[in-house]
Amino acid sequence: MTSPLLNIGEPPRPAPGGFALFALGFRPFYLLASVFAALSVPLWALQFSGLLGHAYLAGAIWHAHEMLFGFTLAVIVGFLFTAGRNWTGLPTPTGWPLAALAGLWLAARVLVLTPHAVAAAVANVAFPLAAALGLAVPFLRAKNRRNYFFIALLVAFAAAAGWVHLAQLGVLAAPGWPGVQLALDAVLFILAVMGGRVIPMFTNNGLPGAGAARHPQVERAALGGVLALAACDLLGLRGGPAMAVALAACVAHAWRWLLWRPWKSLPVPLLWVLHLAYLWVPVHLLLRGLAERGWVMPSLATHALTVGAVGGLVIGMMTRTARGHTGRPLKADGFEVACYGLVALAALVRVVLPLPWPGLFVPATVVSSLLWSAGFGLYAVRYWPVLSRPRIDGRPG
Repeated sequence: MTSPLLNIGEPPRPAPGGFALFALGFRPFYLLASVFAALSVPLWALQFSGLLGHAYLAGAIWHAHEMLFGFTLAVIVGFLFTAGRNWTGLPTPTGWPLAALAGLWLAARVLVLTPHAVAAAVANVAFPLAAALGLAVPFLRAKNRRNYFFIALLVAFAAAAGWVHLAQLGVLAAPGWPGVQLALDAVLFILAVMGGRVIPMFTNNGLPGAGAARHPQVERAALGGVLALAACDLLGLRGGPAMAVALAACVAHAWRWLLWRPWKSLPVPLLWVLHLAYLWVPVHLLLRGLAERGWVMPSLATHALTVGAVGGLVIGMMTRTARGHTGRPLKADGFEVACYGLVALAALVRVVLPLPWPGLFVPATVVSSLLWSAGFGLYAVRYWPVLSRPRIDGRPG
């Protein structure tokens, strides 16, 4: 008998046999990222309790590092390896090379929890560089110039990780947080680019007549605003200039979002999850601008980006990609909607509750973390057989 937990809407046919976890990039990295996201709360509790007192990275820097260079980067690499094959018509890493890259990512996650500082630093810098190489080979062979910047962004992730670890090792006489900010800026730019490409396209494809539109001037303003804010961070510009850039970018991204006609997506969970997640981008930029004047806590702006935009877009794209690339219908069921709701609530509780009630910051953080872990834990349980088995239509990938 097939468990209803494992039946996610595939047509009635014999269950595919074999092991396909390393058949395409999204498979191992989506599974690893979702499991890691679910384990982040217990790991944080072990850190807080002192049971991991020997860890090389600890406290807030561990949390920031692992959410960016662990969870988020794993999803980005899995997505790029999968999309890159479609963009170029050439293979991206599969089989043993893909397994080795996943092993390197896993080693980096383990090593930061040990006293082996140099090994942890090397693994965490090597992973995005190896991923950049795996992406560069098909991109350069296909002369896919439109997407060369993704290679540069992966190298930027390596540079950001290097900054964090050189600071942590005492090689740099500076804190590691500028490296974290560089990674946050890279993530925001990736979300802005890919959101602008896929959300209106998916909306129009999934809802004929939806009328999701892109305006060239709005697109330039939205992406330019993100790059200008990253430049402020690189130059150390704070206060009024950074506030002005963040608020201008907020207006551009809010306008961009409205052009996509998000209200049209409400009947389709695979669409509304993406529209809802992208709304957190202008919210992040608004809070980022207000934080420059000390009017809100900077962590609220950061978590609007990481929990709201990243979490929402990741859970939405992980379900859509996994369904599409395993031959399943592009239709979310109740389990997937539950994942969307849990992650959306995690963002709402983490960011919105402490705004009017700062005294609720700690309980809001705890509740949000539990919701986050539940959402991604449900995805991991739900999708591990999907990600580890061959496509149900018999095609490769």
